[in-house]
Amino acid sequence: MRGTVAGTAVTLTAAALLTAGMTTASASPPTATASPTATAPAARGDRVLVDCFSHRNVRPTDFILACGDGNSRLKGLRWTSWGADGATGTGTNWVNDCKPYCAAGAFHPYPVVIRLSGDTQWKKHPSFERYTRLSLTYTGARPEGFQQVMSYPLWDGPLSPQA
Repeated sequence: MRGTVAGTAVTLTAAALLTAGMTTASASPPTATASPTATAPAARGDRVLVDCFSHRNVRPTDFILACGDGNSRLKGLRWTSWGADGATGTGTNWVNDCKPYCAAGAFHPYPVVIRLSGDTQWKKHPSFERYTRLSLTYTGARPEGFQQVMSYPLWDGPLSPQA
């Protein structure tokens, strides 16, 4: 009897872990490649875009907007300008519809024009200036409840928006 109870507990635990892993995977946006986000190396004095993990980015190809849950991400970014006066580019905002709830939701692509603006000294690395605001302009369809132009303060470090 004791072996049957232990075997059942192991089986149920394995099933729960497998289900949790499948649920998380279904809520992930499509991945173009398995490689890390491509970004140009930042040199001293460059204007940078600080990501969720306090990494400095120059002209990244991907960028997570929703650090807490990953339900909004920019992918396929192509930059036409990057400098002290701001940065401009295009890409796709992949947004989870969270229907019926976020873990079971589906990601949908929305083409956008991206603008980075503002500047301040980066507290973590004072030799770099960082952008302080990101604006998205949806060029076609947009997620439910979003305006055509959405603007977000950018963070100075992990999960700490600073504008």
